[in-house]
Amino acid sequence: MPAADTEVDVLIVGGGPVGLTARALLQRWGVRTVLVEKHSELSPFPRSRLVNARSMEIFRQLGVAAEITTNAFPREFGRIRFRDTLYDGDFATAAMVGVNAPIPESPVIGVATSQDRLEPTLLAAADAPVWFGVELVGLAEEPDGVVAELVDRRSGGGMRVRARYVLAADGANSTVRQRLGIDTTGPGAMAAVTTVVFDADLTGWCADQPAGVYFTAHGSFLPLYPEGGWAWLAPTPEDPDRADWADLVSRALGSGPGSGPGVRADVVRVQHWVMNAFVAERFHHDRILLAGDAAHAMPVIGGLGMNTGLSDVHNLCWKLAGVLHGWAGSSLLETYATEREPVAHLTLRQAVANTRLMFQAQSLRQEQLSSGESAPAHVELPWSDRYFAQLGLVLGVTYRSAAVLVDGSPPPPEPPEPSDLSEASDVGTDYVPTAEPGHRMPHFWRAPDRSTLDAFGEWFTLLTPDPTRWERQTPAPWPLRVETLAAEHAELCGLSADGALLVRPDGHIGARWPGRPPNDSALVLAKRAPLDVLVAVRLADAGDQQGVGPGGVGPL
Repeated sequence: MPAADTEVDVLIVGGGPVGLTARALLQRWGVRTVLVEKHSELSPFPRSRLVNARSMEIFRQLGVAAEITTNAFPREFGRIRFRDTLYDGDFATAAMVGVNAPIPESPVIGVATSQDRLEPTLLAAADAPVWFGVELVGLAEEPDGVVAELVDRRSGGGMRVRARYVLAADGANSTVRQRLGIDTTGPGAMAAVTTVVFDADLTGWCADQPAGVYFTAHGSFLPLYPEGGWAWLAPTPEDPDRADWADLVSRALGSGPGSGPGVRADVVRVQHWVMNAFVAERFHHDRILLAGDAAHAMPVIGGLGMNTGLSDVHNLCWKLAGVLHGWAGSSLLETYATEREPVAHLTLRQAVANTRLMFQAQSLRQEQLSSGESAPAHVELPWSDRYFAQLGLVLGVTYRSAAVLVDGSPPPPEPPEPSDLSEASDVGTDYVPTAEPGHRMPHFWRAPDRSTLDAFGEWFTLLTPDPTRWERQTPAPWPLRVETLAAEHAELCGLSADGALLVRPDGHIGARWPGRPPNDSALVLAKRAPLDVLVAVRLADAGDQQGVGPGGVGPL
């Protein structure tokens, strides 16, 4: 770590997948960053398991999706299996939609992989400084930035970093969130869990029925890597220091073929952790922004936590870049919380329901086994297959904020409020592609292996069947590319031959003009104040209308 004070645009706190992805995104925008991680290396534990289709779209944009897929499990592991023990047959199974097979709604497919296999790829995706073994111990806010006090945990030496903004991705026990005094809402700690990483030859038990997760009455088993390795997740015992972990894992595995003893587990490492469930009351405090588990801790069931955090920074980083590069005003950052907090609450509701129903199914089966009941061929579970279809949450996120210019389309219906967070719901299961403002741009193949989503990057994208007409517009103040949208795709998006979609760098539609541009200044720059950069959208029937931001109504 450098001995002198350092100045950067953005200080990223936390070196997990969310912080590493933010570092890669910001570097592509030309934003100077330093990432600090209090641990001395990347996590050696498998932790998060699922990279969903939306996250893979982000990684495709970063150019690392192919490598992540190569290091992940084959598609047939995109399945959940329910058993009494790992050796027993399935009494139920469910596919991970968007992981077990391609879906027409996306150019990519999600993968089952372990976090410790994912993180090195994300670390290599950028060359901005990363300081391992460095802990944040203090924050002082100034009018034009934040001063962070850091300590090198190896040498004990300290230093200060002055940043214009701080992005806190430092986990559920976030030091930054606690120092800011930001409270949380939600169930809180749902369970104390132990992860045991072990080696064992289980090929004969699972080779014909692969899965990303095997839920059993005695804990959950997860294959870690295509080449081998396993993890067992179970409730932490009352006296974990005295536990014989090898014996506990072997018992949970069940008996091998015949009546002989089961497989002996060779324990590699053990980690105790708490399954948290909460959303921070605020995501934004002046120049400090929370993302990932620091903003919302999701139970692991359903694989929603890390993926939600990745979408957080995909939403946030282009906004930070706009403010830092001067083509957006600081109030654009307020739309981060406006857009992402509702997503966090909806996702938490689904994740908590997933978890409680899983606990209910395991508890029921444990009661049946303890009463001596033989395993039936099928067990009626307290949910349907649709409960694991989460494309609505993954691809159907809708934003309503000052960074979206509505076009008269009806707003999306508010999800019904359940009486408690444990209720199963179809909210978030179905995804219907739409080009209404605020939605993710639908995927269409523009050419072999070239999606509409591949047109997006460190710029705004104007998609239109008539680029010539729109290129005559007054140049936008922010980076903009005009791309041709095929007539058949334009019709599906509700556009005439003269219409256009303005797509934000995060792939969400900021504005839609179904017909020809209102006049030659639809994308003209206007300034209301030194730090408020706006886009003036001049409507033909309403005269000049200032206060419309890139893809949105209101100051940026």
